[in-house]
Amino acid sequence: MEVQAGQLLSQINFPSDLKKFKEEELDAICKELRQYIIDVVSVNGGHFAANLGVVELTVALHYVLNTPYDQLVWDVGHQAYGHKILTGRRNVFHTNRIYKGISGFPKRSESEYDTFGVGHSSTSISAALGMAVASHYKGETDRQHVAVIGDGAMTAGMAFEALNHAGIENSNLLVILNDNCMSIDPNVGALKEYLTDISTSKSYNRFRDDVSAVLSKISELGPNAHEVVKKIEKSIKGTILKKSNLFESLKFRYFGPIDGHDVNHLVKVLEDLKHIPGPKLLHCVTIKGKGFALAEKDQTKWHAPGLFDKITGEIKKSDSDKPQAPKYQDVFGHTMVELAEQNDKIMGVTPAMPSGCSLNIMMRAMPNRAFDVGIAEQHAVTFSAGLATQGLIPYCNIYSSFMQRAFDQVVHDVAIQKLPVVFCLDRAGIAGADGPTHHGAYDIAFFRCIPNMIVSAPMNEEELRNLMYTAQLKNHGGPFTIRYPRGNGVMPDWKRPFQEIKVGKGRKVCDGEDIVILTLGHIGNEAVKACLELNAEGYHPAHYDMRFVKPIDERMLHEVFSKFSKVITIEDGCLQGGFGSAVIEFMVDHQYQSQVVRLGMPDEIIEHGEQKELWQECGYDSESIIKEVKKLAVARTTKGMVG
Repeated sequence: MEVQAGQLLSQINFPSDLKKFKEEELDAICKELRQYIIDVVSVNGGHFAANLGVVELTVALHYVLNTPYDQLVWDVGHQAYGHKILTGRRNVFHTNRIYKGISGFPKRSESEYDTFGVGHSSTSISAALGMAVASHYKGETDRQHVAVIGDGAMTAGMAFEALNHAGIENSNLLVILNDNCMSIDPNVGALKEYLTDISTSKSYNRFRDDVSAVLSKISELGPNAHEVVKKIEKSIKGTILKKSNLFESLKFRYFGPIDGHDVNHLVKVLEDLKHIPGPKLLHCVTIKGKGFALAEKDQTKWHAPGLFDKITGEIKKSDSDKPQAPKYQDVFGHTMVELAEQNDKIMGVTPAMPSGCSLNIMMRAMPNRAFDVGIAEQHAVTFSAGLATQGLIPYCNIYSSFMQRAFDQVVHDVAIQKLPVVFCLDRAGIAGADGPTHHGAYDIAFFRCIPNMIVSAPMNEEELRNLMYTAQLKNHGGPFTIRYPRGNGVMPDWKRPFQEIKVGKGRKVCDGEDIVILTLGHIGNEAVKACLELNAEGYHPAHYDMRFVKPIDERMLHEVFSKFSKVITIEDGCLQGGFGSAVIEFMVDHQYQSQVVRLGMPDEIIEHGEQKELWQECGYDSESIIKEVKKLAVARTTKGMVG
């Protein structure tokens, strides 16, 4: 749904248009930009609170910088809506995150203003430093390089690695720390406390305005301007800013904290910082959800609320009167509490996603047994491994695409040592509108190649509960992985008594003839729909829910290949090295001759869209399954006639 922009914003198609306005008009532009984001997101959905929090910073950056020559890198990217609107995409912004529309994140192929593709956190400083070093090498000394990173993203090790490197490079790099005490959930850890100490220090804040006044007049200080600044900085280091030594010790010049919602002051400070060489860090204090009262009050709820009434703030629900199946993540969250009540060795771990994965349910019920470790997937895995060495049973919940960041820790710290860590991979398979950075495409392939690893996927909520129950019954000789998708399951009546599932044991959903469908995980429900329609048309394929890709149910596969000459495998993951590949490997190893057709994600980057739209595009929704069965059935009939 297209929305009209305000009077000033409608005149801005690119940053060059923004620069035509006077500084005293920027506040009005910010108000219109904020309202435009509210108007569009309320009817189309998307990330909300984070974008409202950086409106003034976005306007100030594009007003001061010469983008795209000056390079602006947004960390994570879900706060870049204002950036997109100001850089040529206002007229198509209503297609944001919609199938075939613009991406919800910065994307290099979409615009020259998107200098770096992002979706996962904490990459901005490394990328911007690489750009800055390249510019220095090419002699482009007038080029600015700015990384905007939140205090949540700053908790990741990669951000500190980049800061450590940047401090020894004489490159034109400005890191803007957008400090709002939030990622999706409230930030945790020592860094949060450290930044809070800086931003609330009375002695520093009394002195800050005097320093800012001097900086704002840097151009008037003459040829000795930088020497004056260095003397001021030295004084600050020795007295007022003792607490800022974290950044100063990494050889960054620290400025701030300043009000990230004062656009005119931001412009002045950014203009001054352009003339200060070397690595710099500007600490901006902002409010996530700024300008929308409900989002300011409950920033987690309004991170990505879906569709809502912009006047009342009512978040729109499904119109269906039928009982709704729960989200898989909520089944996980409630099941964790049930299991932990029965087994005092169970612990919960997540890297900054307690509400996203529903571990917050356990955190409320058992705060001493559930841990949010910050945006630090590598640490989450090895921390879990440490718990496991002491006889505890950690359930480490990480989104599938985020688990890519901790692969070495899974191998080195868990699998080699055969530690019983239970990995619960949320958002496995097609993730939807967040697109390629968030699709859980590769976990089947990269986990099934690891020795000592069990890899499983439930077809419904009951199987998820039972797999979680099974994982903690005894030491299975190493890690136990359970993957499940984003969104709702299929069982409104899901809370049933626990039952152990034998590891490596699948189940027959329905018998059939000629053709068999083998599925792994939730996508098997698309096969159920397909089989019902096919049965009505006179086709009778069999269907097996394999549940495990490692160890795979060899007894069941012997039955399958002894009985069926045509096999279809279906997985919500990449075809290369995935479930279908495991089935073919078995077939070859045991010298069977069946025809195998694999359905799953092709060897290409899958863009954003609704899950069902992308299942269809990739060819493994119920309609695609029906077509494949009919094609094989016709091929068999034709072959029989020829024979």
